[in-house]
Formats: sequence, C-alpha cells, structure tokens
Amino acid sequence: MIEAILFLVAALVFVPVAVRLGLGSVMGYLLAGLVIGPMGLAWVSDPAALLHISELGVVLMLFVNGLELEPKRLWSLRGAVFRGGTLQMLACTVALAGAGYSLGWRWQAALVGGSALALSSTAIAVALMQERRWMPTPLGRAGFSILLYQDMAAIALLALAALFGTAAATQAAPPWRSIAQQLAALAAVVVLGRYVAYPAMRFVARMQVRELFTALALLLALGVAALMEHVGLSMGLGAFLAGVLLASSEYRHALEADILPFKGLLLGLFFIAVGMSMDLRLLALMPWQVVLGLGLVVGLKLVLLWALGPWLGVKGRDKVLLAILLSQVGEFAFVVLAAAKLSGALSETQANLLTLIAALSMMSTPILLMLFERYGARQQVPQRETDVLRDEHPAVILAGFGRYGQTVARLLLASGQRPTVIEHDADTVDSARRFGYKVYFGDPIQPDVLRAAGIAHAKAMVVALDGPLQCNRLVELLQGSFAHIRILARAHDALHAMELDALGVAYVEREMFESALRTGRTALELLGVDRFQAKQRADNFRRYSRQFIRHVSGDRNNEDNLIARSRQAREQFEREMQADQEREAQHNAPRGWHAP
Repeated sequence: MIEAILFLVAALVFVPVAVRLGLGSVMGYLLAGLVIGPMGLAWVSDPAALLHISELGVVLMLFVNGLELEPKRLWSLRGAVFRGGTLQMLACTVALAGAGYSLGWRWQAALVGGSALALSSTAIAVALMQERRWMPTPLGRAGFSILLYQDMAAIALLALAALFGTAAATQAAPPWRSIAQQLAALAAVVVLGRYVAYPAMRFVARMQVRELFTALALLLALGVAALMEHVGLSMGLGAFLAGVLLASSEYRHALEADILPFKGLLLGLFFIAVGMSMDLRLLALMPWQVVLGLGLVVGLKLVLLWALGPWLGVKGRDKVLLAILLSQVGEFAFVVLAAAKLSGALSETQANLLTLIAALSMMSTPILLMLFERYGARQQVPQRETDVLRDEHPAVILAGFGRYGQTVARLLLASGQRPTVIEHDADTVDSARRFGYKVYFGDPIQPDVLRAAGIAHAKAMVVALDGPLQCNRLVELLQGSFAHIRILARAHDALHAMELDALGVAYVEREMFESALRTGRTALELLGVDRFQAKQRADNFRRYSRQFIRHVSGDRNNEDNLIARSRQAREQFEREMQADQEREAQHNAPRGWHAP
C-alpha cells in the first residue's frame, strides 16, 4: 500500500512538471522512477518485480491499438510492416553489431547486443504519437508498422540469445513441437475471438452490469497475452492480435473505454519501473563508455532511420520525426539482454552496460522531440519549389486551403469571385488540384509570394491557416507591409481570438464557433423552444461572446484573472438569459416562426 501511494505521489509531482517544460509525460514517469528508485531516494528496492507487473501496461496498449485496426486495414499494412520493419532491423542491427565488434567484442556478443539495441520502444513511440495525434498520418502508420514487425522479431532474438550462449543447454523440446504449439495457439485465438468472445460479450452486455463487462475486457486482453507467452510468443503480439479480431465488433468502443484507465495507469507504472531499473553506478564507474555508447546507439539509429525514410513511405519533416520517435531502445531489449546474460552470450558487464544505455535512450527521445519541435521545425523549409504565381488582380487572396479555407473558397467561387488561393502543404495542393481547384503552392508568410499573388490590387485577405502562430505572423506581416488590405482571420479558439483582437483584426471567426452555436440552437428547438426565440438566444450568445473576447483580451496571459472574469461574465450572461426567458413566459401569445 505504501509503495502504491509513493508511485502515485511521484507521478503527480514529476509528470506535470515534465509536461509543463515540454518534455512530455513519458519523461516525467522516467524521472519519477529514477528519484524514488534504488539509485535515488531508495524508497522502492525491487524494480525488477515492478517492471514485470507493469509490462501489462504495454500489453493493454497494444490491445487498444489492435481495436483500432480492422483485419482488412491490417492486411493493407502488410507491405509496410514487412518491408519497413525488415529494412529498419537489418540496417540498425548491422551498424550496431559492427560498432560492437570493432570495439573488441566477440562477434556473437556484438550480434546479440546490436540486434537488441535495434529494437525501439512501442510504449514510448506510440504514446508520443498519440499525444500529438500522429497515429492516423503516414508518419504514424510507418512508425507503427515498424514497431509491429519488431514485436514479431523479438521472439527470434530470444532464440538467438540462447543459441549463442555459452551456458550449459537445458533439455528443450524439439523445435518442430514448439512451432506447432505456437501455430495452434494462434489458431485458437482466431477461433475463440470469432466464435466465443462475441457471444460472451453479448451475454454480459445484456446483464447491464458494467463491472462484469470490464472484467471480460481485461480477461480477453490478458488471457490471450498469457497464452502467447506460454507458447513462447510475445504477450504484446498476442494482445494486439486479440484487439484486431475484436475491431469489427459492435462492442469495440465499450471495450476500449473499459481498458483505457487500466492501460494508462499500468503504462505509467512501466515507465516508472524503467526509471527505477537504471543502474547509475555504471555511469560513475565507466562514464565514457556509457556516454559514448548512448551517443553511438541513438546517433546511428537517427541517421539510419532518416536515410531509410523514403523507403519507409515518409519524406521531408516526417523523416526527422520518425528517426527521433524510433531512436531509443525498446522495452523488449531488457528481456533479450537479460536472457543473453543468463545464457552467457553477453558477459554481466556487457549486459549491464547495454541495459543502462537502453534505459537512458528512453529518456533521450522526449528531449530530442521537444528540441526539434521548438527549434528544428522552424528551420524546415518546403523542399518543393514555390509555384509561379500570376498577378490576376484578385479581389480576395485566401491563405490556407484546409477544411475552413475550402468552405470560404467554394462560397466565393459560387458567387462569381475567383480568389487567389495559396497553400503551404504540398499534399493539400495536389489533392485540391485533382478535384479541379486552382491552388498555388507557396508560403503565404513570405512578402514576395504575396506580391506575386497580386496583393497590391486585392481588397481583402482571408487568413485560414491551421496554426495560431503562423496566423499571427501573417497578420503582423500584412499590417506592417500591406496596410491597405482588410484582414478576415480564422481563430483556433477563444484565446487565439483574443490575440487577434489585440493585434487589431476587425473580422475574426472562431473555426467551430458558428457550427456549435447552430447545433445548440437546434437543440433548443427540439426541446420545444420557439424557433424565433431559439435564434434570438443564439444571437444574444454570439453578441455576448464577441463582447467578452474584446473586454478580456488584455488578461489572456494572466490565467487567474482570465478565469475569474470568465466566471463572472458567464454568471452575468446566464442571469440575463434567465430574465429574458421570464419575460418571454409572461407573453403567452406565439411570436416569430414556428416549426411546422
């Protein structure tokens, strides 16, 4: 009980600090484990046992990932899984094993150690991609495909560690029997998932006892994982397969909702255990070996993954991001290194050194990603050359052709106006041209691009860029260099709208405000409110919201004042609305429009 309290307190202290510093939650968990572990305050003395239990977090994470991949979609990824995974594992293994051999290690030890270090952390990479919503993107698909291949390859690495071991071999079952057991287990999972799990979920769901459905969800994930481990396969691979088989079920979302809280807690516990397992005494005994080894492992993986980017289906900025996301050593490397030490394939010193490098590499990924997002991304320039823009004397120039900009452009085109559209994302430009839209590729924040587009003759410019930072930079450029233009800007949220108001932009629309307001107005009508009154209330709310943004924009950087004024304004508006409703109730005569 005391240890559980310590884990919770450490997480609540270090994770918010790490997130606040831009390092991400994973780094916070690692730091928490380092502080309370044997090398820190020594409040917890058995990180190995905790690591074994917390691996269930990785299992549940892969189960949830499987729930998001239907079998057809998984089959469509087969090329990326085997092509990309094979390229990554071969390149990294050869480079890392070659480095170990050149340092005087036996070739067997170098090969086992290099192949273990070639693995990447599914827990860290997927967690970072999910935080940033990259999973559905080409970057996310490439990264996840490689990680899935590594989960399958890790089984072969365990066999490799035993094969190259110098310890006395124990009597083992014939290889064909082990393979037959594994194939039988996989077939059993497919059959049970299709013909047993579905009826069981329907039966439990009809009982209307939520706790039983949660228990069934955990049983499915952990039971399949235990079966796979029993026959010598990866627990994570088994859980992922179970999730894929249930991805087409009508209970998929319910399963995901029940598993997520356990996944989050156990995954955090896993990272804490990794932090606790770091043997920092080696850093004091052999500092140069640790530092140079860490730089060599992370550096080689960064360079190789970046170079393999085109063959993995990523390009430009995504190549750097993929290299950073997979540059660390994976959690399964701890298992492979422990097995190699037990079999004698690696000496105790070699295994401990590689284990510490693996743990430290996990801490390097959030730091590298933060540095790239903060500094490196600013240096990225479009590799595609800017289109030759023609000054067609447009009345309107539109910057950005995403979902927001497309709606604006279609309305203008339907009204006989032909805006000059500039978009900085090459994929969006190519897609728009396939649909028949005339869109130029270029950076609208560059003054030369705007001049070539004919801004000198334009009356207005619509700023529909996705990022608030880019939007603000364009607004400042327009106000400084093209003061004659009238600016209509898209705001990401209320705080961004306050920033634009402070910049003096007269026409600002929040990207989802009007659609949400229309939904609320329809909800009032469905509840029996007169259509005219529902519209009037929506108009009042729109007016109140715009006044509020103008009045409190000066406090947007002071969170305490902003919260206090927001509460006061909301309470005042609710009182005014209730007073209006009371006045409406006193007049029973119908007014305005009525639903047919």
